[in-house]
Amino acid sequence: MINLLVFSIVVGVVASVIIVPFALNHREGKEPIQFNRWAALASMTILVAVMVFVFYYVTNMDRNWTSLWIVLLVVTLLGALLDGSQGRKVKVVLFLGALVLGAYLLSAPLFNAKQKYKAVEMEQQVEIQAFDETKTPASVPPKFARNKMKKAFGQVPNTSYYELGSLQIQKVNDEFVYIAPVEFSGLFKWWNGKTTPGYFTMSATDSSDNPKFVKAEMAYTPSSYLHKQVERHMRMSMPNLIFYGDVQLEIDDEGKPHYIRSYGDFITARNGFDVKGIVMVDPATGAVEKYKLADVPAFVDGAVSPEAVSLQNSYFGNYVHGFWNSLFGKKDVKLPSDEGTEASVSPIFDEKGHMYYFTDFTSPKEGVDSMLGYALTDGRTGEATYYTGNLEESYMDSQGALQIIEKKFIEKKWSGEMPVLYNFYGEASWLTPVLDSNGFLQNYFIVSAANPEISIYANTPNEALKLYKTALQRGGSTVDGSSKAEEVKAAVTVVRVFKERVGDFTLISILADDGRNFIVSSETEPLAIYIQEGDQLSITYLETGELFLPVKELVNISMK
Repeated sequence: MINLLVFSIVVGVVASVIIVPFALNHREGKEPIQFNRWAALASMTILVAVMVFVFYYVTNMDRNWTSLWIVLLVVTLLGALLDGSQGRKVKVVLFLGALVLGAYLLSAPLFNAKQKYKAVEMEQQVEIQAFDETKTPASVPPKFARNKMKKAFGQVPNTSYYELGSLQIQKVNDEFVYIAPVEFSGLFKWWNGKTTPGYFTMSATDSSDNPKFVKAEMAYTPSSYLHKQVERHMRMSMPNLIFYGDVQLEIDDEGKPHYIRSYGDFITARNGFDVKGIVMVDPATGAVEKYKLADVPAFVDGAVSPEAVSLQNSYFGNYVHGFWNSLFGKKDVKLPSDEGTEASVSPIFDEKGHMYYFTDFTSPKEGVDSMLGYALTDGRTGEATYYTGNLEESYMDSQGALQIIEKKFIEKKWSGEMPVLYNFYGEASWLTPVLDSNGFLQNYFIVSAANPEISIYANTPNEALKLYKTALQRGGSTVDGSSKAEEVKAAVTVVRVFKERVGDFTLISILADDGRNFIVSSETEPLAIYIQEGDQLSITYLETGELFLPVKELVNISMK
């Protein structure tokens, strides 16, 4: 607060010196109008200082001198108009200088497109690594998680004081969870409550998990007011930093909450943003710490805000050949999609638990749902990789996947949310949770990005993966890079059989008398549901080298 007060007074003094004339304007041949210049200087200083204080306090704008360019423009114009002949020439020069500065700052977006592209230029690869089918992707949609948290809000003490805050995904104690803080529901609730009671947590991989309320009193929050608002508290502690994106709640492995926000530099002038680190606030005590990206604590997953990642994707997609090309020629321009769950990007985790932001890119041409590529941005470092996909195939973008789901369940009026592209069994595939009109999770839908006719859905991601594997085999697509796997025929006797209902079909796992295991879906072989122990089978399968060998054709000799 003292820093802002000093800043406002300094601006007020400088502004008053420029505005208050040495002598008032007067007609030729007449004496200049006499006035008390010291009183005018004092009055003008107080007026400008109050206005500056209120403006910066309310807006939380950075206090770099370039943020004052509009003030400088207005002040020098007033000074040039009010001053008499003694100081007018000097103030006209100051006004012209302020005009040039304003023109430079306003025109920066027209000329810094190449610098923006250079700052976010991505490494390019063809395809991401295949997903480990033994893992469960973090695929519970945030809308569904939020609905469940709202229904569990009765766990919060003094419920009427609060509401559910913003939802974000993160890894806590090696588990993928959604976190949502409890926020004040208004000014008077903050005045009476003083602190919020804690936050909700819920699994991001298990849709059957119930939200849990964790007690952790927080005084500095986004919904607090005056000096307790966490964004304003950050600004008061770090007046010159350039912030971009909203504050986010990060939970450490002990369950303690921390609010973080990304800071960085302008690309040129006051335009563009290049992330450099985070500012972290302890919401209980207000203690503030600043970290460079390389020094961010290990428990922080999203050091780079999703808003900053979305901005970087925009630079990369639009400015490959400069600003004007992004408007007219549009050569090599690719538009990032807006289907993400946080600021048009979707947070996902790799097998090691490291968070990335996913975005797919499409053509600027209207009516085209072909994907040009996709990007993964490291949530801790901001480094991004752009994947072109198999250039010999045309991949469907996220909007195309959502349209398929809408048509598939048109009678039920279900829709997809949070489509994410994975490499399942060597096939670029969209995994999308499907929600009903009330926001409740109904199933998981997987569709091939290159072959949209190959699609399945099931109640859980892992069940969907099993079905998808058989669907790929039936369609002749690559499975674990084994599209060239040899077809082999075998005559076996069933020793054990296990049947599992997955979505609309049944998966049948077979242990043969020679020790080999086979797997077949009732979608491929409907009569396989009648297989029993002791049956004699004639099987055609793919020799993929896997523990469970995929069956292409099956005849139950014992039923004939």
